[in-house]
Amino acid sequence: MFSRLPTPSPAARRSRPLAGLLAALLLLSADGGAAVAASQDNPSGLPLPRFVSTRSSPINVRVGPGTRYDIAWIYLRPGTPVEIVQEFDTWRKIRDVDGQEGWVHQNLLTGKRAGVVAPWSSEVRIPLYAGESEESGVRAILSPGFPVEIAQCDGKWCEVSATDHPEHGRPATYWGYLPQDKLWGVYKDEKFD
Repeated sequence: MFSRLPTPSPAARRSRPLAGLLAALLLLSADGGAAVAASQDNPSGLPLPRFVSTRSSPINVRVGPGTRYDIAWIYLRPGTPVEIVQEFDTWRKIRDVDGQEGWVHQNLLTGKRAGVVAPWSSEVRIPLYAGESEESGVRAILSPGFPVEIAQCDGKWCEVSATDHPEHGRPATYWGYLPQDKLWGVYKDEKFD
């Protein structure tokens, strides 16, 4: 789906147990283990969780919040949607569309929104509509897992652009609307522009 490399060696897959324990202790609250999630307690002051996308490539995703931690995987393409689920100093714990979690530096993320078309769906064809209704006409047919850029959402529909990169020939970009419940990368009833 999205370009992601596994770690290059078995050593890179191992976490450092003592460092991992220390990071876990730093991220736990005083009530015996609940993760710090209130926005006023986050270094950014922004709410958690929230969706963002990768800014550049390649991006090393680490097993802990710092460059001393091993690399879990590498993103090869900018614009990959991820969900920030935790913060520690300048590091953000992210979750991807596959449910994998790891840490990246805040400078490697952007607030620009991107999404994945219904990765959970067994439908083969998902229409990209010309307007905010199923009667508006179809601009393109997308398949589950297709990446899109999200311009805005009104709680029911999202305006997106979908770029097809054919094996031969020039890429084609299609603008249109998807029902918001057909996207991973936005929350139910979320509104933004």
